[in-house]
Amino acid sequence: MSKTLALTQELISLSSVTPEDKGCQARLAELLAPLGFVCETIQSGDVTNLWARKGTAQPLLVFAGHTDVVPTGPLDKWQSPPFVPTQRDGKLFGRGASDMKTSIAAMVVACEEFIAANPGHQGSIGFLITSDEEGPATDGTVVVCNQLKARGEQLDYCIVGEPTSARTLGDMIKNGRRGTMSGKLTVKGVQGHIAYPQLARNPIHQAAPALAELVAEQWDAGNEYYLPTSWQVSNIHGGTGASNVIPGDVVIDFNFRFSTASTVEGLQQRVHAILDRHGLEYDLKWTVGGLPFLTPRGTLSDALSSAIKAETGLDTELSTTGGTSDGRFIAQICPQVIEFGPPNDSIHKIDEYIEVRHIDPLKNIYRRTLENLLL
Repeated sequence: MSKTLALTQELISLSSVTPEDKGCQARLAELLAPLGFVCETIQSGDVTNLWARKGTAQPLLVFAGHTDVVPTGPLDKWQSPPFVPTQRDGKLFGRGASDMKTSIAAMVVACEEFIAANPGHQGSIGFLITSDEEGPATDGTVVVCNQLKARGEQLDYCIVGEPTSARTLGDMIKNGRRGTMSGKLTVKGVQGHIAYPQLARNPIHQAAPALAELVAEQWDAGNEYYLPTSWQVSNIHGGTGASNVIPGDVVIDFNFRFSTASTVEGLQQRVHAILDRHGLEYDLKWTVGGLPFLTPRGTLSDALSSAIKAETGLDTELSTTGGTSDGRFIAQICPQVIEFGPPNDSIHKIDEYIEVRHIDPLKNIYRRTLENLLL
């Protein structure tokens, strides 16, 4: 059994359902310290974070990831226990196999091999690991990044081990992610008997034309790396449950997934302008879940793409699709952030797995990237 596979199985066996770490990071520190890493545990609330760094010189290449996993779902639906790593049909099954304990194991073993072969390498290597990526993400990577910024530690490159591959290992990396911003819109009316509409004011009727305009609006055209910004309604709540009552208000939840072609302030102003133009009486509360980030083609993407090509023969695709990740926090203190990991077809599902044949090539890609950047 390869070292990467063995460590992956060891990590899967620790039932670190968010925000629990269950000793994963302590085990990583045990492996990193003998390599010359100074390891620091940063606790915030119920969340455990690990910051480890080897060296003080620039450039600093950081491997980032999370030890927490999503809940298993119904245990009786799993073919094998989710925290008992099990191999069958060429696959390794277990919660976190793809998202993202294999990536973390591959990063650690890649560093072991790289340092053993190149003890006098240039620059520094870091690890930023959290147990709060699958949860609210308020006590995890963002806390560590704020501390690093306060200390004046400069990150030059960061690889986040999210499962980014689509059909096979190495076919896609993420060089950015869209921002996410939600709104809770309450349109106010006047409740009344449905037989006497002249004595009431139906907020659903009033909101409908504005919603139609918001749906039809083109917020931006995107750019070289991003699709156009998307606005979507997720929930509408209105009415008393009775069929003969005009409701007094309607609550509409919506979300923007927005690119670097738009700004938080610009999108908010345009929404308010549309609502005001329709003469609505309303309250609107905004929540910004994360800003978009983008790493244009450059040193890090070239180093990683070259490593993927050398290991797999594939010309990888740069993409900004998908949901948010902790890359949004790291990008605030690091100019080049790329996400790369195994195929993502089973993440968060019952019987999550990774194909065993991808495990050591993933480690080799991380090692080759170290070689490309620090030799």
